[in-house]
Amino acid sequence: MAEPLVIAVLGAESTGKTTLAAALAARLAAETGLRCTWVAEWLRSWCEREGRTPRRDEQHGIAQAQHAHIAAARAGHDIVVCDTSALMTAVYSRIVFGDDSLGTAAAALHRSDVSLSLLTALDLPWVADGLQRDGAHVREPVDSALRELLQSAALPWVLVGGHGAARVDAALDAVAPLLRRRDTPRQGLLTRLQRREAAAPAWSWVCEKCDVPECEHAQLRAVHR
Repeated sequence: MAEPLVIAVLGAESTGKTTLAAALAARLAAETGLRCTWVAEWLRSWCEREGRTPRRDEQHGIAQAQHAHIAAARAGHDIVVCDTSALMTAVYSRIVFGDDSLGTAAAALHRSDVSLSLLTALDLPWVADGLQRDGAHVREPVDSALRELLQSAALPWVLVGGHGAARVDAALDAVAPLLRRRDTPRQGLLTRLQRREAAAPAWSWVCEKCDVPECEHAQLRAVHR
């Protein structure tokens, strides 16, 4: 029996992580017939319970709890989509507290649990959301710190952009290759992958400024047209 596939949705605040995680899990279930679920961000529940944001010394426990929830979901499902991982805790520890001490442990946790990370692009408008939102000005620093951590730890990731259904479609396209060799009761996702690959033109150039698969600059130009 194949190991459960875990997809982490990562990104700066107000980039649609929660919406994408829930929608992606639902689409994966419909397209594959596999047992799919999504794991909510533990930090949100923590802040609602405590009525505040965490202190520096509480960050490690929050990261551990997030992965405990991921592990519980893995036990009963074929695919788990998680709204953030310990990597986000490490990034915010750096941004908010100037604390880089969680990076190595967070990367190890992420590597042990997660097969692929989806990084949500900064192409959605910032929206206030209580205790968890610091402001639009922190999105680029968080995005940069997250990319740096993913790259330094050599963790596989794909940028996901677009609005509404297009964002979910982009996420499906990123996840589909991981299911190529798995037996799925429904073949919708693999059929989608085959059609996409057949229609794709041959790769003819590489932008020297690209650092992610699928050409981030081309994606974002298309979004803003």
